[in-house]
Amino acid sequence: MQRARSAAATPITKDTADAVLARRAADGDAAAFEAIMRRYNRRLFRTARSILRSDADAEDALQDAWLHAWRALAGFRAEARLSTWLVRIVVNDALGRLRRRNAQPVSLDMAMNSSEFPPPASLADEPDQAPDRIAMRAQLRKLLEARIDQLPEAFRTVFMLRAIEEMSVDEIAQALDIPPATVRTRYFRARSQIRGSLASEIDASLGDAFAFDGARCDRMVAAVLARWSRQG
Repeated sequence: MQRARSAAATPITKDTADAVLARRAADGDAAAFEAIMRRYNRRLFRTARSILRSDADAEDALQDAWLHAWRALAGFRAEARLSTWLVRIVVNDALGRLRRRNAQPVSLDMAMNSSEFPPPASLADEPDQAPDRIAMRAQLRKLLEARIDQLPEAFRTVFMLRAIEEMSVDEIAQALDIPPATVRTRYFRARSQIRGSLASEIDASLGDAFAFDGARCDRMVAAVLARWSRQG
């Protein structure tokens, strides 16, 4: 009992191990569970979002998953990472919500067809915080999010966890209960589909590159005519 009280009194920091937080949260330590949520909220939201394709639905599913996780923490064993265990819970909760919403079976094992290709370089944010660069990144992010939403469900979840959350292949395989080889295949195919989709978008936009119409054209015409009249 003294040891339990001592553990609960130990301050929680960003370096507090997951296993310690899990034990304390299972014993009813709300601060420990809050630390877990803050540590993994983004990852789990992205996981739910990859399945449900709706921010509102993903938030609702995440709330349910967190409550489910807290109730189940007493049975958590450290054979797997806490993050993997949590991802599995939110996947199951999101899929259940999707089944109820669609009133039809939903499976992560749907058949897909796409060519594979080696993963491209990382899409890390530019450090430049100039307004035009920020706006450009915002537009790119929206475009990527739209393309991710268009991926088949099985690919979308694997892509979100691997490319965005940078989970390992083995962690994803364990969380989704699929073989590592399947994770790799779905990840490469997802990237292929996104790459092809973005390439098509770029090709369609090439004719509009360096557009010179509307107000820009009007200003140029007015400037040239003004200079012509001065010279005449």
